[in-house]
Amino acid sequence: MTGEAHRPNLRFRPEQEQPGASTPYARYVHLAELHALQQPRSKEPAEYSFIVTTQVMELLFDLLHHEWTAARAALREDDLAAAIAALRRGHHVQDVLVSSWDLLATMTAAEFNAFRPVLGEASGFQSSAFLRLEFLLGNKSEGLLTMYQDSPAEYDDLFSALRTPSLYDEALAVLARRGQTVPEVPVTARHRHDAAVEDAWRAVYTDPQLADLAGLGEALLDTAERVTRWRQRHLSSVKRTMGAKPGTGGSSGLSWLKQSADQDVFPELWTVRNAL
Repeated sequence: MTGEAHRPNLRFRPEQEQPGASTPYARYVHLAELHALQQPRSKEPAEYSFIVTTQVMELLFDLLHHEWTAARAALREDDLAAAIAALRRGHHVQDVLVSSWDLLATMTAAEFNAFRPVLGEASGFQSSAFLRLEFLLGNKSEGLLTMYQDSPAEYDDLFSALRTPSLYDEALAVLARRGQTVPEVPVTARHRHDAAVEDAWRAVYTDPQLADLAGLGEALLDTAERVTRWRQRHLSSVKRTMGAKPGTGGSSGLSWLKQSADQDVFPELWTVRNAL
């Protein structure tokens, strides 16, 4: 065989021929752009950790939205197996989100105060990705959209989320199609405990013929419990680093977080335990 036959294939795409071209992996995950996004504004080392952790959380918010949206779509099609599978995938995302607080849990008040002034009015409370998740859970409030009036893309996205049935709305719609009495409420309303909804879940948990719906209820409860864990870790981290001082961006800080942590997601799935 000639030496010509042993030559490697040197045909590359144009961007590979350029000096300093990145690897296929780097291009696929946009590595250069990703690692250029960490731009501390102070000399405090803890700020870098704060930025990275916050960015990781934002990416996980998007991933969780992907899974919950998939679960909602499956429920709309009465595909409980696909819905539960998406919720289970979301549970893994939620576990990582809860654990991500470990990266900030030991930040001292002195470290946070050293870079807090450079945050200005920036606050995690302004995260549109997080608020979109809250709306998807059924924790809706049209008043929260006012902070996005100067951000048309975010406003339109949240406005649409506000007017789209939540994950829990679609779960209750499945119960209704299976013969349970579920009251109709405005799709834009925040879900609050309803005795009729609790009765519907009680029927689900006590009727062997509705065992598949009971499985859905448990998967939703696993989701709800992880939401509470996230909120509690957020509360404890803020309490440790800044106490009860007002939050950046004018939020009420600790008091708002405590109120949120005390609020059950999918409340009837919790209260129905009293009657089982």
